[in-house]
Amino acid sequence: MKKILALLAFFGLFIISCSSDDSAPIDPTPTEPTPENYTAGSADFSNYVAVGNSLTAGYSDGALFLDGQENSYANMLAGSFAQAGGGEFKIPLMADNLGGLTLGGEKLEGFDNRFILSFASGSPTPVRLEGAGSTEVSTILSGPFNNMGVPGAKIFHLAAPGYGSLEALALGAANPYFVRFASSPGATIIGDAVAQNPTFFSLWIGNNDILSYATSGGSGVDQAGNLDPSTYGSSDITDPNVFASVYDQLLQGLTANGAGGVVANLPNVTAVPYFTTVPFAPLSPTNPDFGPQIPTLNQSFAGLNQVFAALQVPERSIVFATDAASAVVIKDESLPDLSAQITGALMQGGLDQGTATVLGLLYGQARQANENDLIVLTARNEIATLNETAFATLQSLGVPAANAGQLSVNGITYPLEDQWVLTPAEQAAVATATEKFNATISGLAQQYGLGFVDANAVLSKAAGEGIPLSDGSTITATFATGGGFSLDGVHLSPRGYALIANEFIKTIETTYDANLPEIDPLEYKGLYIN
Repeated sequence: MKKILALLAFFGLFIISCSSDDSAPIDPTPTEPTPENYTAGSADFSNYVAVGNSLTAGYSDGALFLDGQENSYANMLAGSFAQAGGGEFKIPLMADNLGGLTLGGEKLEGFDNRFILSFASGSPTPVRLEGAGSTEVSTILSGPFNNMGVPGAKIFHLAAPGYGSLEALALGAANPYFVRFASSPGATIIGDAVAQNPTFFSLWIGNNDILSYATSGGSGVDQAGNLDPSTYGSSDITDPNVFASVYDQLLQGLTANGAGGVVANLPNVTAVPYFTTVPFAPLSPTNPDFGPQIPTLNQSFAGLNQVFAALQVPERSIVFATDAASAVVIKDESLPDLSAQITGALMQGGLDQGTATVLGLLYGQARQANENDLIVLTARNEIATLNETAFATLQSLGVPAANAGQLSVNGITYPLEDQWVLTPAEQAAVATATEKFNATISGLAQQYGLGFVDANAVLSKAAGEGIPLSDGSTITATFATGGGFSLDGVHLSPRGYALIANEFIKTIETTYDANLPEIDPLEYKGLYIN
């Protein structure tokens, strides 16, 4: 069966004037504009250090690359600060605009080139840019660096010794981005930031402490109550008490010398395009690869649906519509596992034990998705395709190849696995953690007398009615065409980072009685097109 889900379609005037007056000579000296009286107020921008993760680094389109780093909100802030006494802002630049990492000259798995739009299939589709990246992790840069944003870092990683160790990287205990510019193998991100004696700082951290759980479809664990981060998995939610303790530790270090600063809270990650682009019901009866099979599919599921009714869970019935788009079939791990009951009921109905057992295993926690489920962006490449692992597993259970193939179509006959769907129960865990983390951030910002940016409100507005710009356009969170987010569906576009930079500037002006030049989002791209 061919893939069913398709992506959405996409889609200066310089005036010179002059005059001549015979009665008066023309002054050849151009008139200079009156300079704006920019001032730092009570802040001191002479040594600005930005601390955070991928959002601070300028990560975009699924990678970190030169243009993205230069279009980071932190670099934009540094440019604004320069008009009010700000100093040099050094960035640990990547080697190219591809974004991929190498280690010992070999591609580092999991750190691919950035996405670009490809029109090869007839509709615009994000694909990885081809080419061999030239950013070698073992080539250590000479710092210190003002942009201390490290993609992938969770809050406790900022205080973790050895997070920039090349040796620890081989054990999965370090971050290759920090390896490139850590002051020593045993250094910490916060230690290197504080060692620069910053006069002003920004801190935007904590997104990954929720995001990794969400983007994995809730495959991780909510670690609330577990105070030992060393036991956490990469896709787990950080305990709120750990978050609060480390955040306080970070601010203690950054403000120890009297530096001013600004912090930002965490957006509602489930409102970003990664979770809002793929509909829960993408299966169209007009699709020639799916529509003609609907009667056969419904007939095949009829017996199973009778079992669901007998077990008093008719809401789990699987039915595909002939006159409207149908929801995908998913595995919901929050549901009671009825595998044994389904197997028993099917055997009582005359089905052989082997087939009944397979169907019980497949549909014990299955149901069709509904409007409350969020299908992750990467599932667009999986829906209606053959699940090779499921196909091999079913064959190992004695299912003939033809039947195994029919039972292994993702989202149709084979329930989409947990990693592709964020269920309501998993969304609730994300929302609870976000609320607690944000309460910590706002509370500590007030305690330390720092500027507080409500990034959650700004990005929620983008996801809702949108944010109007001076040219009459509107920035939204619509995937690829909205102008606010990049092609990975999570990180901002340059224009989106400009919006955030302006929110930082407004907060700084209010908190420190400063007057700073704002950023014009229209000067930045809403999407990299090549």
